[in-house]
Amino acid sequence: MEGGGNLEAAIEQLLNVEKQMRLAGDVAGTKKAVTDILLLCFEARAWATLNDQIVLLSKRRGQLKQAVTAMVQQAMQYIDETPDLEARIELIKTLNNVSAGKIYVEIERARLIKKLAKIKEGQGLIAEAADLMQEIAVETFGAMAKTEKIAFILEQVRLCLDRQDYVRAQILSRKISPRVFDADTSKEKKKPKEGDNMVEEPPADIPSLLELKRIYYELMIRYYTHNNDYLEICRCYKAIYDIPSVKENPEQWIPILRKICWYLVLSPHDPMQSSLLNSTLEDKNLSEIQNFRSLLKQLVTMEVIQWTSLWDTYKNDFENEKSMLGGDLGDKAAEDLRQRIIEHNILVVSKYYSRITLKRLAELLCLSIQEAEKHLSEMVVSKALVAKIDRPMGIVCFQTAKDSNAILNSWSMNLEKLLDLVEKSCHQIHKETMVHKAALKI
Repeated sequence: MEGGGNLEAAIEQLLNVEKQMRLAGDVAGTKKAVTDILLLCFEARAWATLNDQIVLLSKRRGQLKQAVTAMVQQAMQYIDETPDLEARIELIKTLNNVSAGKIYVEIERARLIKKLAKIKEGQGLIAEAADLMQEIAVETFGAMAKTEKIAFILEQVRLCLDRQDYVRAQILSRKISPRVFDADTSKEKKKPKEGDNMVEEPPADIPSLLELKRIYYELMIRYYTHNNDYLEICRCYKAIYDIPSVKENPEQWIPILRKICWYLVLSPHDPMQSSLLNSTLEDKNLSEIQNFRSLLKQLVTMEVIQWTSLWDTYKNDFENEKSMLGGDLGDKAAEDLRQRIIEHNILVVSKYYSRITLKRLAELLCLSIQEAEKHLSEMVVSKALVAKIDRPMGIVCFQTAKDSNAILNSWSMNLEKLLDLVEKSCHQIHKETMVHKAALKI
């Protein structure tokens, strides 16, 4: 079988057998003939002949679906055995062309595209790799395992982030619902009923659901870091922190908990941030990093924070984050941290004062009058608080302006309270009079 003539003769013989089996509708016989032809080419290391035979067999009239599926699956096992990269790419492209548009080999095609994209990425062609991966919509594949689908979509997201295509990365990431990671994997799988699609087992190199959860949130952290969306980054770290394997290992959860604390402090004040802040403070593990506990405590306590003393205390911790898991907090992080402390201080002042002079407000914030006015105006525009500035008088009023209905309602409430008090007073006087009269008669 070593000579080229012998190989061609053997292939010709098997092609005749394949034709007879195909026309007779013998599925098992056709599959055997097809796979034997591929095996002969593989053993002879005739890669060009192998590609030609794959194309030829797939185009034969009335070719059986089962035979094409068997042929593609058989040829996929030979990809890693190819002598060089060129032969490997050629074989993948041949199989890709054969499986294009055939729903019964859609999973095999997705795996082929993934392998080709990996090769392209290795050559530094990230844009080409990303375009290849985006051709496949695995979320519509009913027979593909859930973990393999998620891994494929995450690979699409990663390549989009690598080529800095953040819009497409966000669109692709929305195909994965975070709730899918909370599914209970310990439950036994139900046996499929008759007529149901058979779900294939994922390949051995596909990570587990919890590992995929971590990969997903790490990719989302990369996406949100681009937008400096600190609260969403914090929520992603919180989701990673809640993974059981992370919580069991202090070397992993301590840097992640540090990141959660930093991003909570960097997040603008809103109900979600406040809720996360309080739930993090209740975490028992926070006692292991006491300085971060005190940092969060300062934010919860309605007292003015001195920026200079806070920065002196936490400057080293802030700069040490570069060498920890997750890396740097971002280019604008130091500037944003100062901004958040100023916003916290303005909220504290608005809680204790209804009216205050701009000069006194600037003193409390350790800022110039112009800076204090600028930060206050930004908070009013973002609707973080209600305030009015009388610039000629230099007075800030934190009281909300009431409309006529609210004023009338407050008046009616006051009248009701007054009448209740009068009624109770009359009752008490009447009671005392009766007691006094009864005492006189005795």
